[in-house]
Amino acid sequence: MIKKAVHHLFVLLFVTFSVQAQEKVTVYDTYDDFATNILIEDENIYVINFWATWCAPCIKELPYFEKLNAENKNVKVILVSLDSKKDLDKKLIPFIDKRKLKSKVLLLADKDYNSWLSKVDADWSGAIPATLLLNRKKKQFAERDFENFDELNQYVNSFINLK
Repeated sequence: MIKKAVHHLFVLLFVTFSVQAQEKVTVYDTYDDFATNILIEDENIYVINFWATWCAPCIKELPYFEKLNAENKNVKVILVSLDSKKDLDKKLIPFIDKRKLKSKVLLLADKDYNSWLSKVDADWSGAIPATLLLNRKKKQFAERDFENFDELNQYVNSFINLK
């Protein structure tokens, strides 16, 4: 009886944690699923940052994207993690919690990089951090890190002001 109760408690805790993890991070197993649901060319301006928890330059610039998300209401910031799917619960979710990230976080789990990198940008080598700015009328890609918030904000605002 106790063994059965412990098992049910374990299952309940596991399901609860899994649901919480899914609320924090949307997982896309393939690039095509990601592109269909996220790379929407509408009137919104999307700032899509490709990063990973193991990438020091990525981690350094995350606060700039968080500030952009909070302060620039003209854009929608999406943080696309390229971490391994097996690290979702042990690394990515704790990373998000520790840094109290408010931007939308996705996990792109498609590790067949050669099949999709050029779909993001023809010249992307695969290096991160990398940032895609996108709306219905235009697209701009930067395979680089930003040194500070002002540099990122100027980059995004120059995109917004492009005719």
